[in-house]
Amino acid sequence: MSSIPANLRYADSHEWVLDNGDGTVTVGISDHAQEALGDVVFVELPEVGRSLAVKEEFGVIESVKAASDLYAPVAGEVIAVNEALEDAPETVNEAPYEGGWIIKVRLDDSAQLDDLLDADGYAAVAQSDD
Repeated sequence: MSSIPANLRYADSHEWVLDNGDGTVTVGISDHAQEALGDVVFVELPEVGRSLAVKEEFGVIESVKAASDLYAPVAGEVIAVNEALEDAPETVNEAPYEGGWIIKVRLDDSAQLDDLLDADGYAAVAQSDD
């Protein structure tokens, strides 16, 4: 079974969200998603300053098996992208919840975090994909 940290929130599209406690969040893809993709070879990152709507496509993650769109789990402004992924996209496989983060977003409204799944809810979604 994939790792599903309890301190994160999740979208049913397999992105995780870490509340940084200052009105910003860090976003990446779940361990389950990176396992399903296989070896990640490229991550297309959005521009810093871009405004995202919930469920808006913000990038693409490519593996040796497939390409998959990335969807914004929250609405807000992209304030940082993980530029390290340009040279080391495999970090998404190796450390999806640490060094493999994809973007940081300044939230339009922190209440939207309540709309995301907790670890148990996401586990049910991930299990139904198997």
